[in-house]
Amino acid sequence: METSTGRLWIVATPIGNLGDLAPRAREVLASAGVVAAEDTRRTGQLLARLGLERPLVSLHEHNERRRIDSLLSRLHAGEDVAVVSDAGTPLVSDPGLLLVRAANAAGVEVRTVPGPCAAIAAISVAGLPTDRFVFEGFLPSRAAARRARLDGLRSESRSLVFYEAPQRLADSLDDMAGTLGETRRAVVARELTKLHESVYHGTLRELADRARSDPDMSRGEIVVVVEGASAPPAATAAAEIDRVLRVLLKTLPPSQAAAIAAELTGAGRNACYARAMSLREP
Repeated sequence: METSTGRLWIVATPIGNLGDLAPRAREVLASAGVVAAEDTRRTGQLLARLGLERPLVSLHEHNERRRIDSLLSRLHAGEDVAVVSDAGTPLVSDPGLLLVRAANAAGVEVRTVPGPCAAIAAISVAGLPTDRFVFEGFLPSRAAARRARLDGLRSESRSLVFYEAPQRLADSLDDMAGTLGETRRAVVARELTKLHESVYHGTLRELADRARSDPDMSRGEIVVVVEGASAPPAATAAAEIDRVLRVLLKTLPPSQAAAIAAELTGAGRNACYARAMSLREP
């Protein structure tokens, strides 16, 4: 008798308050043949608090690739596999992508049990535009790489969402203020849904200064939300396009120069090409 393939479940777990666990998440965890966890000790504690006892295997950034074959074997044998992270929604700055890709390629059904996510929770209370936003995860730990990443986001008009480690918060806010602008509005949300939940509002400079003087601000799980860049005046934008095109046209044909200028400035490619042709004319 042929065994049907199990399902791979991506299960969101609480980011602090156990009451936020969805009833369906508990059902899936209770029935899974195995739970693949970022930290088996932490997930074991969660299961114990739910009155559950399930087999656990570790699945983290250092072993995910090695785990794929054994987990696919379980799935093909008919077992359901539940993937959880330390807290929140798996694959959002957490392991699981390689396994989900492999399951999709192998014809295994992948299902989600949505729930808590620190990034979405922070956006919902930030009071900054939420109709469009960019999730950037963790910034690089090294200062030069961090500033380079931020420099690439200088003109991003959508709200920016970052995760940050407590020991790097003050340095990251300093770099954000220096790169994105000291008066840019931002929010630091820490320990969301937990006893010491705190949401700090201010400009990037104000928040950076407070992070230096207030040790509590740099404790726990942290999300930073930054408002997007204001659109530059049309004349300023046009001048920037011309400046970029003049440099590129020294060594590139108009079509290539226009493509690169469009990517660098956010302008339309056709508009850049038309301008490139005008600048190229003697």
